[in-house]
Amino acid sequence: MVSLETPVCEFDAPVIDFSLPSVDGKVWTPETARGENGLLVMFICNHCPYVKSIRDRMVRDSKELMQYGVNSIAIMSNDPAEYDEDSFENMQKISDEFDFPFPYVMDETQQVAKAYGAVCTPDFFGYNGNMQLQYRGRLDESRKQAAAENVKRDLFDAMKQVAQSGQGPVDQIPSMGCSIKWKAA
Repeated sequence: MVSLETPVCEFDAPVIDFSLPSVDGKVWTPETARGENGLLVMFICNHCPYVKSIRDRMVRDSKELMQYGVNSIAIMSNDPAEYDEDSFENMQKISDEFDFPFPYVMDETQQVAKAYGAVCTPDFFGYNGNMQLQYRGRLDESRKQAAAENVKRDLFDAMKQVAQSGQGPVDQIPSMGCSIKWKAA
């Protein structure tokens, strides 16, 4: 398992379009997923210990961000042939078990992850109401284990700021996680 960090935020980069099937039976795009004040695009998977340690916090933060007009969408881009735990069926189970308040979609071709430059799970891309990138950082101090309950909520605070001002914080700490499991060429 390779641990990677995300690159720094490319402020004002436009959202990259996609159309992906969700565990809820719908097809989602950034336009259909967005909130009035922004969109949080999260690259996650089911098997990654980094993602497992923060699932409850992702759900909490996504629900709270909705109150600020920011919606979320989670994209699973791993090759499920390499990790059965990342299959579409298991995506449905995880979404139900953790009561995901956001669409959980599959990037079967991995083209969306490549277009975004996603490198790990979790990898967060926070867009403002104009769908311009304002955040590319970590959720909080959690690593393979959840951090203490009282840690700074980096992603939540940043996206709340984005919702209120349209601008993300200048200082952002990269997310860390498992490498995306790319299909063999």
